[in-house]
Amino acid sequence: MVDVLKADQVLTGEEIQDLDKDYVMHSWSKQGNKALAIEKADGIYFWDYQGKRYTDMSSLLVCTNLGHNNKEIINAIHEQVDKMAFMAPAYATEPKAKLAKMLVDIAGDNYSRVFFTNGGAEANENAIKMARMVTGKSKILSRYRSYHGASLGAANASGDPRRFAAESPAASGFIKFFDPYIYHEKIKFADEEEATNYYLHQLEEQIIYEGPNAIAAILLESITGANGVIIPPEGYLQGVRKLCDKYGILMICDEVMAGFGRTGKMFAFQHWGIEPDLITFAKGVTCGYVQLGGVIVSDKVSKYFEDNVLQCGLTYSGHTLACAAGVASVNYYFEHQILDHVNEVGQYLGEFLEGMKEKHPCVGDVRYIGLFSALELVKDKATREPLVPYGTPNNIMSTIMGKLKEKGFSTFGRENNINICPPLIITKEQLLETLPILDEVLTWVDQTYLF
Repeated sequence: MVDVLKADQVLTGEEIQDLDKDYVMHSWSKQGNKALAIEKADGIYFWDYQGKRYTDMSSLLVCTNLGHNNKEIINAIHEQVDKMAFMAPAYATEPKAKLAKMLVDIAGDNYSRVFFTNGGAEANENAIKMARMVTGKSKILSRYRSYHGASLGAANASGDPRRFAAESPAASGFIKFFDPYIYHEKIKFADEEEATNYYLHQLEEQIIYEGPNAIAAILLESITGANGVIIPPEGYLQGVRKLCDKYGILMICDEVMAGFGRTGKMFAFQHWGIEPDLITFAKGVTCGYVQLGGVIVSDKVSKYFEDNVLQCGLTYSGHTLACAAGVASVNYYFEHQILDHVNEVGQYLGEFLEGMKEKHPCVGDVRYIGLFSALELVKDKATREPLVPYGTPNNIMSTIMGKLKEKGFSTFGRENNINICPPLIITKEQLLETLPILDEVLTWVDQTYLF
């Protein structure tokens, strides 16, 4: 017999934790542990059932760009629910049509249409399928430290250890190359131009060895996100674009994490003046209020599918409620000058991180652009030995994250990185109030793991 829990039945925080522990499966973790129960959220903060406040210094999973409880997004959802919550993707709806045009306009003059998905993994899955259909080729080149999602194709395109479960056996046609990760490169380059030339030469060699006539696309995060906010050296993305043009390969830029104002531009690739053939997005398009992702396609790709069937489909493609949230979110970015704010407040974040690098022996490198940043923790600044070796199971980083959360500083990291990506609405005052917690915990890291 089903134990019915009525909608108006109020549960305590402990009851929620117990139900969650017994019945919910959590991502990327062993099951059976109690998760922190959250009661409410507003702005850059959320609260547990004991009333403890946490500052959301990672925008949850780098998605709540416009903060929690944003009334303009919530009101748009309410208004759309009253009209129509969902319509099948074969029909045209006002929110879907509006949002598609807005996204095409944001992307630039070279773009025509949008295929909507439910999130970032599906966006990358469908971009891969489109690239293979348009080119008639099969291989997809992507990078080792990348993350493109957990579904089969997106996971096989991903480069970090989370792909391993999807490689038993692996999907065919996925080839990895190395990021331009200068901090850990054994070669000491004179400048970024020299580094760019080196990495592009390596990539071109690999293209030749793999066979340009077999490569459909190069898929890369414009800025490597979850795996350490690795910002490409000057000229690198432009060089990848040229290689794609030279060898008839499509360029897919994954903007799932870096897009929608995170870097101070609507899309991160716009910092380098390039035009990818396909742009994948999710997260900040609705700030997580309703799930939505998609692929923005160039004129060339769009034209191909005017004469050929698009063999992509999802029940919830262009979900009506999600698109209404997307329209409200995109309008908010522009009406509230979020890009200007990110560039202004991001300067203070960058200055603070540079101070942490100077002050703490455990901080080997800091990388930041807009409100997209990471600190890399090391055992030794001289040798740049990571505090946590890549791909090695341990509890050091989870302990550090736990120390931060214990003090009300909520964020995440992978390997030996701590990502700092607060909501884009954070004020200078809120930033300066919260960042000393990070300083305090880094002092503890110095004392615990280095001395």
